[in-house]
Amino acid sequence: MRNDTPIPSAVVDKYVKQMKLDNVGKASIREIKRLVDLIEAETGQRFVRMEMGIPGLKPSPLGVEAEKRALDSGVASLYPDIDGIQVLKKEISRFVRMFMNLDVSPVGCIPTVGSMQGSFASFMTLTRMSRQKDTVLFIDPGFPVHKQQCRVLGIPFESFDVYNYRGEKLRERLESFLKKGNIAAILYSNPNNPSWICFTERELEIIGELARKYDTVVIEDLAYFAMDFRQDLSKPGKPPYQVSVANYTDNYILLISSSKAFSYAGQRIGMMVISDHLFEREYEDLRPYYGMVQLGRAMVFGTMYALSSGTAHSPQYALQAMLKAANDGEYDFVKVVREYGEKAGIMKKMFTDNGFSIVYDRDEDKPLADGFYFTISYPGFTGEELIERLVYYGISAISLAITGSERSEGLRACVSLVGRDQFPDLKYRLEKFHGHHHK
Repeated sequence: MRNDTPIPSAVVDKYVKQMKLDNVGKASIREIKRLVDLIEAETGQRFVRMEMGIPGLKPSPLGVEAEKRALDSGVASLYPDIDGIQVLKKEISRFVRMFMNLDVSPVGCIPTVGSMQGSFASFMTLTRMSRQKDTVLFIDPGFPVHKQQCRVLGIPFESFDVYNYRGEKLRERLESFLKKGNIAAILYSNPNNPSWICFTERELEIIGELARKYDTVVIEDLAYFAMDFRQDLSKPGKPPYQVSVANYTDNYILLISSSKAFSYAGQRIGMMVISDHLFEREYEDLRPYYGMVQLGRAMVFGTMYALSSGTAHSPQYALQAMLKAANDGEYDFVKVVREYGEKAGIMKKMFTDNGFSIVYDRDEDKPLADGFYFTISYPGFTGEELIERLVYYGISAISLAITGSERSEGLRACVSLVGRDQFPDLKYRLEKFHGHHHK
């Protein structure tokens, strides 16, 4: 490695060796975070940190104050109902009506310990509905920990990268998996982590049609709710609405996070929304596991009860307050998070001005939105090689390879933790990198 990199190569090499990382490019998100923490502590130099997909904005004061009031009232001494406090369930139901134009009974609106508990509970329950259907299908690229959840549960899964199967091409590719008869559930994120692609209405219609045809449940991960900033999704009860497969099938579970939209990640409070149709369906194969056959009851009083007996009491009041203000048109949560899209536009240009390319760049015939993530590559490097090299320039990201992407040359960059005050440093470091590597 050169001696004139922004971060001393000897320091980087020391901690790579200390952490026993044979290949920095194959390291997990948490390992890269630890490596950067160690280098920053010794050098005093602040990295442009794009490896972690966590909020970079302050939590909503509405939630903080509501949670304080709840704690002062003594809720910490009380168990909440497993399926959530009633005032929150009501506001979740209102939220999907106001911002998605969907009617779902409060009964199927269940607060969870972050969306991650919602996906874990869904995998566990849905793969037990039918002896023939024990497999989860991931439309990739996606969040690596979802596959880890399946691994620890012993649930088989399959996946495919959607990059070459946009539009009508999605139908044949998706049906090639579903026609085997073993797929219990399909999961994807929309907008997508890590690529930031957004499925079109036509693509969602295809997924919904095939879910009905093959009686498969769609788990729609809406962690970045209303963050397709190409249109204004901020007006409650008025179109346009957050797009969803729920418009095309009754076999769905929505996972909605408070972490990004409301910057409330630390309190681990999310939402699982089960369609009325699916909640009430009965599956005899659930009985050996849960002693009951109704999907909704098995999810709540079987899986959720066994996992955690519900989620923490006071964050439910925080989420209820934020949702109520949004539903009433008193809190524009989308306006707050537009900062991510604005930063992404600036940062993407810095990268492309210095020889980088955007890997996932279009939604069918439309340019990709600017948002929480974007994807980059540099000529002559694989994604793993690029990460390993960028660390010496004080820039961190993760390889697309660990997300199920087939674009092995790419990296995922998250904008959330990069402050605007770091833009001059990023520009300098990218110019330095390009100067050292362009041919």
